[in-house]
Amino acid sequence: MNVPLFHMIPAAPAPVAPVFSHAVEADGWVFVTGQMPTDPDDDGAPLPEGAAAQTKRVMDNLKLVLAGLGLGLEHVVVVRVYLLHFKEDYDAMNGAYTSYFPADRLPARTCVGVTGLARDALVEIDLIGRRP
Repeated sequence: MNVPLFHMIPAAPAPVAPVFSHAVEADGWVFVTGQMPTDPDDDGAPLPEGAAAQTKRVMDNLKLVLAGLGLGLEHVVVVRVYLLHFKEDYDAMNGAYTSYFPADRLPARTCVGVTGLARDALVEIDLIGRRP
């Protein structure tokens, strides 16, 4: 196994805590830390309203991290979604999420309800990608 690479992406949002990398890469696998619906240009800006808008911001933030590694959503193989209000926000999250992937190229996915997220967010998403 190669030595893992720990990545901080300048264009990506500031981490919500100082204890993790944006991504860690090992043997072609890229593990992207869960992204929050924070504004990459203004960490103090209010979060978007609603699960759909927060999902879009989170997905756009994930794209920033991937782009900083020379990758895109086409390299994603697994996604994990965390929802604060699972029953209320599942459909809205799915509506926004599905616009990021072609119907014939959907990553494996797990979606779970949680009791809390950083910054009082409604949505957090992490993913695993693979270099070609």
